[in-house]
Amino acid sequence: MVQTYKHVSYLWDEEKAATLGNDEVALLIYRSNILGADLRITNYGGGNTSCKTTEKDPLTGKDVEVMWVKGSGGDIGTLTKSGLAGLYVDKLRSLEGIYRGIEHEDEMVGLFNHCIYDLDSKAPSIDTPLHAFLPFKHIDHLHPDAAIAIAASKDGEKITQELFEGQIAWVPWQRPGFDLGLKLRDALEANPGIQGIMLGGHGLFTWGDTSYECYINSLEVIEKASAYLEANYGKKRPVFGGEKVKALDPAQRKNQAAKIAPLLRGLASSYNRMVGTFNDSETVLQFINSHDLDKLAPLGTSCPDHFLRTKIAPLVLDLPADQDLSDMAAVKAHIGQLFEKYRAAYKDYYEKHKRSNSPAMRDPNPVIILWPGVGMFSYAKDKQTSRVASEFYINAINVMRGAEAVSEYVSLPLQEAFDIEYWLLEEAKLQRMPKEKALSRKVALITGSAGGIGKAIADKFAAEDACVVISDIDEDRLANARKDFGKDAAIAVKLDVLDNDTIAQAYKEACLAFGGVDIIVNSAGLAISKSLADTTEADWDLLNDVLVKGQFKVSQAGVAILRAQGMGGDIINIASKNALVSGPNNVAYGTAKAAQIHMSRLLAAELGPDKIRVNVVNPDAVIEGSKIWEGKWAEGRAKAYGVSVEELPAYYAKRTLMNEIISTKDLANGVFAFVSGLLSKSTGNILNVDGGVAAAFVR
Repeated sequence: MVQTYKHVSYLWDEEKAATLGNDEVALLIYRSNILGADLRITNYGGGNTSCKTTEKDPLTGKDVEVMWVKGSGGDIGTLTKSGLAGLYVDKLRSLEGIYRGIEHEDEMVGLFNHCIYDLDSKAPSIDTPLHAFLPFKHIDHLHPDAAIAIAASKDGEKITQELFEGQIAWVPWQRPGFDLGLKLRDALEANPGIQGIMLGGHGLFTWGDTSYECYINSLEVIEKASAYLEANYGKKRPVFGGEKVKALDPAQRKNQAAKIAPLLRGLASSYNRMVGTFNDSETVLQFINSHDLDKLAPLGTSCPDHFLRTKIAPLVLDLPADQDLSDMAAVKAHIGQLFEKYRAAYKDYYEKHKRSNSPAMRDPNPVIILWPGVGMFSYAKDKQTSRVASEFYINAINVMRGAEAVSEYVSLPLQEAFDIEYWLLEEAKLQRMPKEKALSRKVALITGSAGGIGKAIADKFAAEDACVVISDIDEDRLANARKDFGKDAAIAVKLDVLDNDTIAQAYKEACLAFGGVDIIVNSAGLAISKSLADTTEADWDLLNDVLVKGQFKVSQAGVAILRAQGMGGDIINIASKNALVSGPNNVAYGTAKAAQIHMSRLLAAELGPDKIRVNVVNPDAVIEGSKIWEGKWAEGRAKAYGVSVEELPAYYAKRTLMNEIISTKDLANGVFAFVSGLLSKSTGNILNVDGGVAAAFVR
């Protein structure tokens, strides 16, 4: 029978679960994934789940109890078996005999490795003992907004006791670790038969004898907490004290956000380049437009997972929502002062609360920026992290709204927050992160990137962890190309290089999705091969408009964003061997390509002081995936060289010094060479990727 809930999603599929049989680990993973699919239940990376099974000890052959629990740094929504740690339960519990007390908590984490049963285990997390010291077969530790709202309220313990009629025990706030695991065991022993445990300021523990029973128990507790909060919204006073600032309409909000996002991104990147996300959901607007914003925002978040992702507090912009942004220099000067104050406050927070062994102060810039009447911006090292930070702050908003409705919101004391943020175990986790790829933190807009050279460039950039804006005039081809990129890796936008509106819209969407742009690749093009006598004025205008004017328009609009960010950038123009080599039946195309090259030199000269590099990549005869070669261009070139269309690839290869056919990947690698960081002081240059055409050597 399908359960129905108003505030959480029931996603258990009995038929699917039945296919898993009695595989308790598979059922744990299934439960974890569907719990993680509802952000009201727990956010990305938040919470952990476990089950206990009986296994054969590989050394003794005897039956042993093994606990399978989400490993360090994992996410229950995307959990697989490789993300679990499998540990001997008796060995974990025996660690109590050598536990030296709460001041020696961190040393226990290293000992978890001596309890590993499954040698393919993920590194055990700090929450491992919280599951080990509870006797239940299946356990969920979740961070539901509704539960944390109660846990982070001044009267949380009283509300928990009364609402759940003693079926949910209360354990006051304590940093996760071995000692908290013992506290959970003590709470259970003092309250036999309970449904779960509320962790003050932190989250919820629930359990069951089977994966399904655990799942239902979790949903029932969360649903009850959610219904209680809903019944109290607006009862005591208007939610968040009511509306103080009126939001702009949706189109105006996005226009303002897109204009200011690059400026904010540049300021937020003073320590290290960041990627942005914009959110103007109703939940965000209700909070940032409220009377209580000034009271609640400085308090910071409560749940450790929240402020680890969002920093202790956001930066609130004191600009009117309809601020005139035409004088961006004045706006930047004002917002720059707000950033300086935030950085100084963060440094003061660090200095006042650091321990003798604390890691060095991290980036002092805000992660979350709130603009009343407009929306919320988040900035982090990549798109996924900035999106998740945004989602976590929405969780924090939900927590504050609920806590204020039934009691009074209470954030963690600053010293507790600092000790979590600068926990040596968290620092060790950060140090284990893989090295960032060359284009990590970069955003690239590539014209004509639904296929051919442009698509190969987009693929290469995404493989190097860039965020890519794939753009093209062909919407069907564009939609098909988008399927090749992950959720956070790309957006797809229609862009006609001769249409100012689509150019502006493409950059607007780039700013809303990623905060700005760092790399502009002018790859859109077409070709017409005719003799002088046969070339019409329309042919001439079309080639020079698309290739030359299009490059000018896209570059001009992009440079405004690069300058607003103040972080330099790259413009790469895809020209052609024909810009340097005089061939037959090619007057209009060759002239336009030559103009592209010289425009690149001119822009390099002008934009150098802004640290904006402008370089050219010259391909030759890249037939693979190119729409140019599908039409009369191939016929024209074949006719000019006295060969058939089918013979063109071999003909072009034979005329090169290396006797090589040039692929789109070759061109993508050439573009990557300029933007990878290895040629960061190179501008105004031309790179021929043509297999070696002596006539095209740049002299």
